[in-house]
Formats: sequence, structure tokens, C-alpha cells
Amino acid sequence: MRKILNSTLLFLLFISLDALAKPKTIVVAADGSGDVRTVQDAFNKVPADNKREVIIYIKNGTYKEKLHLPAGKDHVTLVGEDRFKTILTFDDHAGKKTADGKTINTRTSYSLLVSANNFYADNLTFENNAGFAAGQAVAVEIRGDKAIFVNCRFLGNQDVLFPSSGKSRQFYKNCYIEGTTDFIFGDATVWFQQCQIHCKKNSHITAASTPKAHQYGYVFYDCTITADTSVTNVSLGRPWQPDAAVAYLYCYIDRGVRPEGWSTWNNKETFHQARYAEYMNYGPRGNFSTRVSWAKQLTDQEAEAYTIARVLNGWVPAVKCLIFPAF
Repeated sequence: MRKILNSTLLFLLFISLDALAKPKTIVVAADGSGDVRTVQDAFNKVPADNKREVIIYIKNGTYKEKLHLPAGKDHVTLVGEDRFKTILTFDDHAGKKTADGKTINTRTSYSLLVSANNFYADNLTFENNAGFAAGQAVAVEIRGDKAIFVNCRFLGNQDVLFPSSGKSRQFYKNCYIEGTTDFIFGDATVWFQQCQIHCKKNSHITAASTPKAHQYGYVFYDCTITADTSVTNVSLGRPWQPDAAVAYLYCYIDRGVRPEGWSTWNNKETFHQARYAEYMNYGPRGNFSTRVSWAKQLTDQEAEAYTIARVLNGWVPAVKCLIFPAF
């Protein structure tokens, strides 16, 4: 009897450990063939104070939803079936009135807001389709720490990607990010690797608000900076806050970027505090000799200090091998 009980207990322990080891999965399909029909319904199924990975698979389709993943719903992995055909979109923008009469501002214009930590997204399109003339219209705002985006697209116009918290560290790899004005902005610390940054207007790519105490802000590493054919006067960044820190290393810079590279932001004297740097960039506008006098060309030794671990303060993001399953 004791052997039987021991065997039963071991079996139950094995089952419990196996259940803990396997991530919970939720399938989203607008046609009803999954577990839920909307992405927000999937978010709602993630436990508060979550400690275990939850994988949310999203089948192809356009999901028009204003999405929020609250703080505490950590360890969520969002995977799309096809990055071009799995689209999460909404159309809020600054100045728009809500149904209850409230006025939307930049902070409330998001299509997706992630307040949770340890968020991971792969193979998706995130969009704010409010339109070219709508003003501030955020596609994605990230407030949580340790966010990773791989093989994703970010579509919109002004203020598209908002890494919004000074306590947040974020990593983007092989992503496409487009916009018009300040379309990457905020005070988080972010590493962009092998991403395409596409400019649709003669304006500014970045509007960093890096805290003065942070050594690094936005780092673009081995990225490609492109522009529409009609665009000829884009700046790599303007210092939305005085101590903005932005660096481009080993990047291809297209002719849409202005020769002087950077903007003083209405000639406010604080631009001298901006920490703008470049290293070994190339392409039609990769020549540093034409840059503004207050931008920095890194030395070899200074460039070697730009490692993922150092920039992200000890965090080294792990890219997952995720394959959309055949359900």
C-alpha cells in the first residue's frame, strides 16, 4: 500500500511540475475558431500577478481594438500568424472626443498599451490608422520593463512608438517602424537592432526624453534609415528634453536625412546638453563631417562600450524561436 501511495504521489508531483513547466496558451481568432475572438479577451484571461509564461497566438486578421495589458499581467508572449496579415489597429488621436465626452491626448491615444513587465511580441503589425493629419496618434506605448519586439511592424504617422517610462528597458530586432514626426519618442532605454526606420515627412525621427542620470537612451545598431522619395530634410532626432541620448552605430542612412543630421528643436539653448552620437554610419547621409558641431563622433573605444548588456543595464534579451502552430 505504501509503495502504491508513493507511486501515486510521485505521479501527481510529475503532473504538477509538467503543468508548471508548460506555458499556458490562448488562441485568438476573429472567426471563432480559437479560444477567444478578440486580443483583449485573451489579455483578460491572463491572471493578475502572473508568474508563468502565457502564449497568445493570434490568427490572421485585422483586429480593431484599443488594447491594454495591465501591470502585473507579466510574462505574456504575443505571436501573430503572419506579420503582414495579423494586424492590431485602432484610430484614436489627440483632440478626438470619446463617447463619454472626454478629450484624448497623446498618453491616451494608444492602440496598444503594455503596462506589464516581461512582454514579448513576434510576427505582428501594430498600427494607429487615425490618418496623416490627425496629429499625435500612438500605435504602441510600453511602460513595463523588459519588453521585446521581434519581426514586428509599427505603422502610423506622428508619435507612433512610445517607450514611455524611464524605468523601462526595451529591445527591438528586425522590426519596421514608420512615421512622420517624433515617431519614436519617450524616456525609456531602448536598443534597436537590424530595424528599418522609415520617414514619411520632412520632420524628426526621435524625440527622446532620456533622464539625465541615464547614460544611454536610444541606440540604433546596424539599422537602416530610409525615407519616401519626396522626403529630403529629416533629422535623426530633436532633444524633447535637454539630456536626450540617441546613438546610431553601423547604420545605413538614406538621402532623406539632412546632411547636418540633428535638430536643435526651435533653437532652444538646451540642445547643447543633448547627447547625440554616431559611429561608422554609411550611405548617402552617413558622412559625419557635415553634422552639427555639437553631435559626437564616437571613438573606437567609446563605440566598444555600446553593448546590449551595458546599454540595458545588465539585461540581455533572449530571442525565442516561435513557430505558429497548426491548430
